Amino acid sequence: MTPLGRFVLATLCGLVLAGLVHVATVLAIPYLADGDALARSRATLANDTSVLVHAAAIGGPAEAAEGWLPPQDPATAVGVCAYDLDDGPVRITAETGPLVETIALHGRSGAYYAITDQAAVRGTVELVIMTRRQFDEALATADEDERNRDVRIVAPSRQGFVSVRVLAALPSQQAQANEAARSVSCTIDGPDE
Repeated sequence: MTPLGRFVLATLCGLVLAGLVHVATVLAIPYLADGDALARSRATLANDTSVLVHAAAIGGPAEAAEGWLPPQDPATAVGVCAYDLDDGPVRITAETGPLVETIALHGRSGAYYAITDQAAVRGTVELVIMTRRQFDEALATADEDERNRDVRIVAPSRQGFVSVRVLAALPSQQAQANEAARSVSCTIDGPDE
């Protein structure tokens, strides 16, 4: 092989290797980041209710929620609660009212389920987040005659967080929106419940 051929081959090998390193680095960023939404929401893990991370302030500028969520609509209150399914299934309960409310479930790879207040039964939205094993156990022990109002969701990962967004259409509804975003219950569904 001529010196020019060796140079071209070495250059091509270097470019391919550099491309692979760059692709691997970009794909690894979400797993290596300390400041991602999942890591920041872990601070709410001990709470039994959602934590308000962005208060509705109609007429105010759009600003980032606690510096880690993208800028939010000023008329929207945002609450967050984290979960860890190693402790058992997690029950999310939200009392709905006249304001538009959405609940989204997020894992390491992003959102995997969302629901609005329109799905409420008698003014309450109940979600139970569980692993596949926990879901199978719940089905095996369920009473066939018992009616269940909750929506059971199999999570793609054991850790994640729930985001609650409540829209205040009028300035007089800001306090109500903030309270609704703060009052969503996030509890571990124990065997005695």
